[in-house]
Amino acid sequence: MRLGILTGGGDAPGLNAVIRAVVRAAMRTQGWPAVLGIPEGFKGLVEGLDPIELTPFTTRGLINRGGTILHTTNRANPFQYPVGEDQYADRSDEAIRRIEELGIDALVVLGGDGSLSIAHQLAAKGVRVMGTPKTIDNDIQGTELCFGHLTAVATATDALDRLHTTAESHHRIMVVELMGRYAGWIALRAGVAGAADAILIPEAPFEPERLCARIRERAERGASFSIVAVAEGAKPKGGDVSVLQPGEGVYQAQLGGIGHQVAGMLEGVTHLETRVTVLGHVQRGGGPVAQDRLLATQYGVAAVDALARGEHNRMVTFDGQRIGTIPLEQVAGGFRPVPQDHPLLESARQLGVILGE
Repeated sequence: MRLGILTGGGDAPGLNAVIRAVVRAAMRTQGWPAVLGIPEGFKGLVEGLDPIELTPFTTRGLINRGGTILHTTNRANPFQYPVGEDQYADRSDEAIRRIEELGIDALVVLGGDGSLSIAHQLAAKGVRVMGTPKTIDNDIQGTELCFGHLTAVATATDALDRLHTTAESHHRIMVVELMGRYAGWIALRAGVAGAADAILIPEAPFEPERLCARIRERAERGASFSIVAVAEGAKPKGGDVSVLQPGEGVYQAQLGGIGHQVAGMLEGVTHLETRVTVLGHVQRGGGPVAQDRLLATQYGVAAVDALARGEHNRMVTFDGQRIGTIPLEQVAGGFRPVPQDHPLLESARQLGVILGE
């Protein structure tokens, strides 16, 4: 079997570790021919970009390297491909022809919900596909963990740790806006690990008056500073998410700005000096932590093993204990928010963390 592999959507720590694992498992364990890396995600297929021949030798040293050696884009859906200003065309047949030209028997897609939905559409047109779940947001349906997420949590936790000392020194409220889109996994996990005093997530719209009152109570009881972790998709009850740039055509809206909104509310009510830190893309950068290296490696090996068993049109998953696979149709178009009964939410409540409820 000859494999093709591509990385689609936003980058995340662990992509290179999966590439390394797929190449080694395919060539050394299965004895398959060289794996072809498709540059620039699905764009590489549609536009016929030259593939990169991947071998165990050329993928050495990738397990701890951030980003993706194949590069990626989130603006190259072959079923809605941009062909002009606000104009899109279905170029999926061109992508499929390119797969056939390259002699690729199966395509391994490393991506989030958008890329995996595209993979499912390609599978419906006859392409043998195996997906692996990639996103720092951890919001892909059907798996407990996506590689890249724990690295983002570690980065956010480190930032919260550092902000504690400067907040305490100046008696300030520090509002930290974190990524995650419409899921609060990063803010919740980093907020608890980084001892945030308040955690605001999309799954639990907050009451501004109650949030301000609780922060003011902390100050009146002698707390000289407060740390507020805010997911970029958090919103007040009855309000909307904050958007920096609206979605255009097939592209999603760029979320952001809720941190400044919350800071303005808090400073106006508490009269305490308030500062905002928007952590942004630093959460995607850098090498993966050990847990993500292990998960990415297991995902890569499992993808090859599943294809060797004759499976396709599936995604590799982790249920908290074991690695397995599920049909892509159970993943495409789905979403995995933080459930209201998640144990970490209950732990946060018992610790006295303000959740805006």
